[in-house]
Amino acid sequence: MTFEDWIFALHVTMAALLVGSLVMSWIVIVSLLTTDTPGMTLSLHRVKLVATGATIIGLLGTISLGIWTAILRIDFHPWDGWVIAAYVLWGIATILLVRSFAEFEKSAQKARTLIASSETGPSAELVALNRTRTGLLLRTVASLAIVLIVIDMIWKPGH
Repeated sequence: MTFEDWIFALHVTMAALLVGSLVMSWIVIVSLLTTDTPGMTLSLHRVKLVATGATIIGLLGTISLGIWTAILRIDFHPWDGWVIAAYVLWGIATILLVRSFAEFEKSAQKARTLIASSETGPSAELVALNRTRTGLLLRTVASLAIVLIVIDMIWKPGH
């Protein structure tokens, strides 16, 4: 295997990490929809932290190794239309994911506040934060952008 092949293999590995971490985060988000207690919210938040960390590593790894692959490969260029489309989609996904991380962090902060004040039972306000429409919308659009990147990488329109 050449150095170029290794970089490409790592790029694909980072993409798999990104997709896998998004699946993991969606499992947590769906679980949060029915969670109404601070203890359970914080338990799911700990799992979400792992998914968030993996998502960040996946985002950074895919873009950096993807650009490197486009530079190294003779048949690809960093300015090819399909590569530029991936940059744009990556930027959209990254911005929306970071904003969704902040939205879902609000429920963890509220859960900590409730536990600190010895309120461990169900909370209507916590349920509303766990079901944040803004967070769900941001995560949905970001996930769609990542699916479009995967399609773009496989199909390579115009190449």
